Parts: sequence; structure tokens; C-alpha cells
Amino acid sequence: MIFTRWSAKFPGTQRRAAARPDRAAPGTPATPPDEPPAAAAADDAPTAPTDTTTGSVPAARAEHTEAAPSQDPVPVALPPTVDALSVHDILGTIPALVAVLYGPEHRLAYVNGAYAAVFGPRPAGRTAREALPELDALGLLPLMDQVLRSGKPRTVKSRKVPGGAGGDRSRDGYYTFTCTPIEVAARGPAPDPEVACVAPHRGVLVFGADVTDQIESAERLRASEARQREAAVTLQRSLLPQELEQPDDLRVAATYQPGGTDAAVGGDWYDVITLGAGRTALVIGDVMGRGVRAAAVMGQLRTAVRAYARLDLPPHEVLQLLDGLAAEIDANQIATCVYAVHDPNEGRLVYASAGHLPILVRDPDGTVHRAEEPTGPPLGTGGWLHTSGSVPLGPGSSAVLYTDGLVERRDKDIDHGVEALERSFAGAAGAPEIVCDRLLRSLGITATHDDDVAILVLQHPERTGHDAELFHNAALELHGGIEAAPRARAFASGVLASWRFSPELHDLGVLAASELVANSLQHGHPPMRLRLRRTDRRLIIEVTDGDEHLPRRRRAEPADEAGRGISIVATIASSWGSRRTPGGGKAVWCEFALPRG
Repeated sequence: MIFTRWSAKFPGTQRRAAARPDRAAPGTPATPPDEPPAAAAADDAPTAPTDTTTGSVPAARAEHTEAAPSQDPVPVALPPTVDALSVHDILGTIPALVAVLYGPEHRLAYVNGAYAAVFGPRPAGRTAREALPELDALGLLPLMDQVLRSGKPRTVKSRKVPGGAGGDRSRDGYYTFTCTPIEVAARGPAPDPEVACVAPHRGVLVFGADVTDQIESAERLRASEARQREAAVTLQRSLLPQELEQPDDLRVAATYQPGGTDAAVGGDWYDVITLGAGRTALVIGDVMGRGVRAAAVMGQLRTAVRAYARLDLPPHEVLQLLDGLAAEIDANQIATCVYAVHDPNEGRLVYASAGHLPILVRDPDGTVHRAEEPTGPPLGTGGWLHTSGSVPLGPGSSAVLYTDGLVERRDKDIDHGVEALERSFAGAAGAPEIVCDRLLRSLGITATHDDDVAILVLQHPERTGHDAELFHNAALELHGGIEAAPRARAFASGVLASWRFSPELHDLGVLAASELVANSLQHGHPPMRLRLRRTDRRLIIEVTDGDEHLPRRRRAEPADEAGRGISIVATIASSWGSRRTPGGGKAVWCEFALPRG
């Protein structure tokens, strides 16, 4: 772009003007080439004056005097061309900020009215550092140097101008500036003697577009999205356990981190459920997809898991029930889930998986291995019979259950993520809360991670010293016959006395053991076992036998000779329950809460 007499000459305009012999020179009326000058003078209509200093366009004639009929063609008024427009005509009416500078020192040649309205009038001829300090504050001077050197335009976006939003001093403005290389010349009188030059100079045209409305709209949108995300995360967290149940024999901690910065919630969930008799259920799952629908399905599945867990069913039967429920909730929504049960008496973790990632178990020596089998399809697919597996989890061992957001990456196979988690878990020592944090950091999970992450860590600690004195086990194999009940009472009395319980708790424990053994002798069959377990918080009494019929509490009539044993146990104990055992048979148990301190 060449600015001559402060007018813009665009490529091709001179060639087009030269190609039209019938175009009049600026400032003279247009006459046909074959019409003599006298004919043109005969037209006594007033002509519009031409402003040679501002470059305004001659006014087209709207009226003509009546002339005698002639065979000569009637002159036609031609439209104005860009050559006739000056810089002031073009740039002065643009609402954007415009400044023209020339030379390596960026001396000011021109600013338009919009620029002056925002930053005030600026003296021409001065350097940009002197006359336009705002450009220096906006960081544009180095950019203008680059434009002069490279000859290529440069743009910076959304620069803040304090108190300069379209002349509104009450709020800040934001402008996107484009610096374009041009040539500035002054062949003839210049608008200001200070900027007159004898030869063309390379310069820069600074163009600032007001983007304040767009920036403010984007900020309002971001604020609205932040509020929606906060509400969504609050919804998600409200569907998760507000406080994890802490079993007697396990240390448990969990963490949940929502993914990304959008407002969509995920379907990850976890739970810890105490089943009674020292057993604990641990659950983690992931509903596919994001959004409120995924969170709603997650909430329903989590509630269903807690209900099914109260039935004390084997893990595979719980997943079987969840599979049918998931299909009823939404046939198009599938979910993965792991349901595991820890029994401190057995020292094992019995689990079933519905398409979920494998549980990782760390042995006391630090070796980490996967509990991979058996694994069925995700919940909601139907037509599959799930099965249960088990893995050792004795004192000194720990395990981690997790969702795919922890190990899955778009550019890597998920097995690489699981292997990285194994390495991190092998070296993650400390309390379960510390292990959760270390796993997040080692796997590179940050606040901007694009997927939800849920982690559930459990540890079966080795107890020594005073803690070991608070945890005891005692068991007695019962053989059928009339001597079984007296032997059970004597055994329970001796064990409870050795554990130094109060006389009241001692008598209640002996009574409960006697009733449970009598119930098993009457309604069950061998093999039978009486087990007593003490933790730091409760006394557990459990009787197992080979019959699968589960007892239930019922009201005994005055004439009934049986049916009062379970009612007595339910009355004197803190809680009681029954379940089927994996090898066939059942277990009936009750608990007594120990006084604190």
C-alpha cells in the first residue's frame, strides 16, 4: 500500500484508469471525446466544486438543461473510483483505531478520529515511543520492528486498554491490533510540515479492532460455565459417599477427581459397605459417557448395590442383579463395575468383575499382581452369567480399585497405563490417603485431566504390640449330639473370660452362642463350627453349618416349642444376620458393640 498525498493507491487502479479514455481527470467534468469544448461549455448547469486538498469525489450531475435534439450521444456520469478517495475519507470514518507510522523510529504520520477518541490527540512527526506511549505499554513496538524487518503483517489479540471501551471511560476495552507494512510518501504538500519527506518511506499501519463486547461475552460465558461445572461437580459428589465406612480390619481411603473443565459430570462411583461379622464389601464402577444422565444412572446403580449388599450375596450374584437393573434403567447405557468382599477370617478378597479393569494387589514383600480372572461383560449387556474369583489379602497386604480415567490415554494402549500404575503402586507407601495422592501424581492426573478418576485404596495392616491384643480369633468344631451345646457354652465362656470382658457382656455372649448353636443343631447339619472374634470395636459370634436354609426372625406363639432363638439373639445383640457360604451351607452371626475406652 503506497500513501501519496495521503491517499491510498490500490494495485490495478492506475491500469484501469488508463484503459478508460472517457474518464475525466479528477477535478474536471467528463465530456465525450467527440464533443467539442464549446458544447461542454454550453451546458449551463452548475458543477460541483472539487476539493483538491481532501480528495473528495466530484458530485454527479442530477439535472441537465434542455438541449436541442442532436444525434451526438448523451454524456454519462461515471461512478467515482478509489483513486479519488483520500486517506482521511477512508480511514477517518472507520470506527477502528488507525495509526500510520514511518521510518525505523516509527514516526507518527496520522491517527484517525477513533484513535484520538480513545487515547487523545497525538502530535505528528514524533516517534511512537514519544507520541504513542500506549503502543509501548501494549507491547506493540517490538512487533512493529518485526513487521518492518520481515515485511509481513503481525497480529496480537485481545490487548487490554484501561478505560478505553469505545470511548466509554467507565470500563476497560479490549482491542486486537494488526500491524501491516506500507510505504509512506509525501510528494507534494503534506498535511503537516513536520511529517513531510522527500522520498517514500517504509512504514507500519496499526489497525486496532474493538473486541470488548466479544471478550466480555466470553468472560460471562466462562463464568456461567464455571457455575454450571461447580453445580455439576456438587451433584456428582453428592451421589458419592460423603464419608467412607471404616471397617475394623481394613484401612480404606478413596478419592474422586472430576475430569476436564467443562460442565459435564461423569459416572464414576465407589463405595465401602460393612456387611457384618467383620466382612466388608468394596465397590467401584464407571458409567460410560458423561452428563447428567450418566450421573443419574450411576446414582441408581450405587443405591442398588447397597441394597443388594445387605442381602449378603456372593459377588457374582450381586453383579447378576445389577446387570438386569442396568438394562431396565437405560438399555443404551452400559457400565463397568467390580464388587469385592473381604473376610478377615479367610484372609482373602472374593470379587466379581463386569468389564472393569483388574484389581491390583500388593503383597507384604512389595510384589504387585493383577486379579484379572474372572471378568464378564459390562452391566446392561445381558445374557451373561458372572462368576466370582478370589485373591489373597492377608495382614500386610493392600489393594487398589480404580476407574479407566486413571490409566487410559488417547495416544497409548491402556495396558501401558495399567503397567505404570503397577510400578507406582509398588512404591507408594504410607496411609491409604497418601497412597491415593501419590498415585494421582505419579500417573500425571491434574485438574485439567480430560476424564473422571476414582481411586479406592484398602490396606489390611499387620497388628503388633497393643493393637494385636485387641484382635483375637477362636473357633470350635462342633459335632452332632447332645454334648455339642454344653461344649459350645463352655468354650464361649472360657474364651470370653480370657478376653477380660465385663460380666454382663460375658453372659450375653454365652447366651447368644448357645442360641445360635442350638438353632444350627436343630435346623442344620454338619459340618458345624462356632467362631468368636474380637476387634477393637465389637465382639462377633458366628455359627456355620452345611444347610443352606437361612433363618428368619418370626413371632413365636405361646404354644410353640421353637422359634424363639433368633428373636432372643436379635434382642440382645447390636445386630445379626445370615448368609450362604461359597462352599454350600450358611453362616448365622451376631455382633455386640464394645464400650469405647
